[in-house]
Amino acid sequence: MFILKRQDVEISTIQHPKRDQQVPILHYQGQTFRLISVFKASQEEEAKALWRDLTDNKGKACILLEEPERFSVWGKIRLDQLGSDTGSHSKIGIFTQASILLLQAVYMDIEDFLGARQAAVFQKEMGETLQQWQFPQVSSPEGIKYLLEIDPLSVPVPNWQEHHVITLLQDLHRLGKAYFGNTNFAHRVADKLQDMPEGERSLFISWLNQSPLSKLWH
Repeated sequence: MFILKRQDVEISTIQHPKRDQQVPILHYQGQTFRLISVFKASQEEEAKALWRDLTDNKGKACILLEEPERFSVWGKIRLDQLGSDTGSHSKIGIFTQASILLLQAVYMDIEDFLGARQAAVFQKEMGETLQQWQFPQVSSPEGIKYLLEIDPLSVPVPNWQEHHVITLLQDLHRLGKAYFGNTNFAHRVADKLQDMPEGERSLFISWLNQSPLSKLWH
């Protein structure tokens, strides 16, 4: 829709009607937009990819805001929609999908390079993580088997919160490093997420780069 500069718009925050949080709101020509994602200045291509995907493929009215230190993507919203907003649910669903895809990619690499026996041990250890941290819907001994076999892009994923995704990826990195003896498996995250829609992949990688996991997965 638009690529705008900071001086073109007005940004304020309002109290979310149903959550204890302030929501950034962008005002432009009498319309309101809410923040979807933030990118570093060096991530111009990722920001534009998400913006294009949302506008061209999903038909959403979006603004790409270009600032000296960052890029941000904003989606048009009516303020009365905030109360029924499910954006955070769909966003965490995307993060959950991506973390399951990374789990499956590491498991397949272990099976390919180290053999079925090592893959079985890895599966057992990851299953212990799910049980120890009581991951919703997959904390039974069969939970890890389910995660390794499903296609997270076509079936409903477990109803996790952000801290579950972070815990899974931290433990996945720790175990992967122990099995492979290096961290090469954690590079080129985007390559392992090729099956995801481009906009959703960019959204996850943007979150990953700003999370405590940014030094582990890149």
